[in-house]
Amino acid sequence: MSTLVYEQAKTMLELQSKMNSKVATDWVAQRFPYLRAVTIEAAEAIEHHGWKWWKKQECDMPQLQMEIVDIWHFILSQLLLELDDNVDAAADSLMNSVQHSDDTLKFDGNTYALNKLNLLEKLELLIGVSVANRIEIALFTQIMLDCDMNWTQLYQQYVSKNVLNFFRQDHGYKEGTYRKLWNSKEDNEHLVELMAELDPNNAEFASELYSKLSARYQQTA
Repeated sequence: MSTLVYEQAKTMLELQSKMNSKVATDWVAQRFPYLRAVTIEAAEAIEHHGWKWWKKQECDMPQLQMEIVDIWHFILSQLLLELDDNVDAAADSLMNSVQHSDDTLKFDGNTYALNKLNLLEKLELLIGVSVANRIEIALFTQIMLDCDMNWTQLYQQYVSKNVLNFFRQDHGYKEGTYRKLWNSKEDNEHLVELMAELDPNNAEFASELYSKLSARYQQTA
């Protein structure tokens, strides 16, 4: 599998810092509960996976992957928060966690062998450690791999979702005027469709994706 490289880690942290500042210029001082957001996104990921034994369900992998990317936004935010928005220190910490990850996790008096847990169990464990205000990169990595993603794919999807987040903010998300549903589909779903039309390795990928989002948003007004 691909591994996370320092340049990718720093780029994502820089983008996340800019997004947090766009939402609230004093976001470090306000100390928003980013890991609370992780618990909610993890629960949504469980819904996209399907867990109800009393009815037929199918795993929606593209949307499940998007939830994993959302989770990553908040993990990066928490990491930056704990280091007072020092991007370099956060990148060093993240790389150290990735390079020295363990296959076991101790939590609530139990030791969990991560490779013995299925995806739903790992998502439940992620909710638990997040409620306990802990960042566990090894656990997130295992979840990412279970969702058929590697670090390169996560990086590409993260940049895409970051574009959507900026788009939302630019179109009234904070003020409550943004329309998240476009023609009965969430903007996340439109993002997945538009991503498939573009080359994520293109230097203009982010700007082209923003333009396509803008055009479709106007078409559905």
